Amino acid sequence: MTRANTETFPAALPTPLVLVGAGKMGAALLRGWLAGGLDPAAVTVIDPQPSPDIAALCAERGLRLNPEAAAPAGALVLGIKPQVLDAAAAALSPWIGPDTLVVSILAGKTIADLKRRLPGARAVVRVMPNLPASIGRGATGAAGSPEVGPRARASAERLLASSGLVAWLDDEALIDTVTAVSGSGPAYVFLLAEALAEAGVAAGLPPDLSAQLARATVAGAGALLDADARETGQLRRDVTSPGGTTAAALAVLMREGALPDLMREAVAAAKRRAGELSG
Repeated sequence: MTRANTETFPAALPTPLVLVGAGKMGAALLRGWLAGGLDPAAVTVIDPQPSPDIAALCAERGLRLNPEAAAPAGALVLGIKPQVLDAAAAALSPWIGPDTLVVSILAGKTIADLKRRLPGARAVVRVMPNLPASIGRGATGAAGSPEVGPRARASAERLLASSGLVAWLDDEALIDTVTAVSGSGPAYVFLLAEALAEAGVAAGLPPDLSAQLARATVAGAGALLDADARETGQLRRDVTSPGGTTAAALAVLMREGALPDLMREAVAAAKRRAGELSG
């Protein structure tokens, strides 16, 4: 099941809403909620070292920042670094009640890990977003604990909708694969643009021009992929004339041991590493 950034949030978001950790991803979610119309007075941000931008945003919009008093939240969104969860767990417990929805974007921390460290947590959703979520064009995989019923799932979707696509997983173990495909995937695309630019230079283009063309080509192809519902293989075939220049290049990229095989190997390596980092 998927959901895109097509809704407004105020009536549906569980409140009070507590964001723990306002780094890049946490800040992106926060700005999305506010842009969607969420009442700033319903939001608390917990971050021992907030960036100047977040501190200014909280002051300007009236969000509570690092309050001394704590009470159970409607939703607690965990955006801290995974390695600080143990140290932060005791301070987070007062924010968690029996009806609190806990949403975690902590890489490598399973639902079981979270419940062990946060004993009060019942409904827990583990998500794996990616970098384009910071501009509302992300791809996020989500898996819930057995206590996440239809209402909690709908609330989690609305919490994540500002980041882009949300895909629900029937098996939490698939999060490692999501990490390898969409979590790390933007880096693969950036490498493609980098390699294409370098190849252009090797073929005679000035570096600045080659970089500009490669960047625009990758961005434009991505936009077309988003706008055209046809499967990717068909799009590839549509721009490949028999015996033409594209066909000559694809014969190299698609030969045995080349791009398709390398991509499978890369995703397998990333999935393996994600499993090693879990716990």
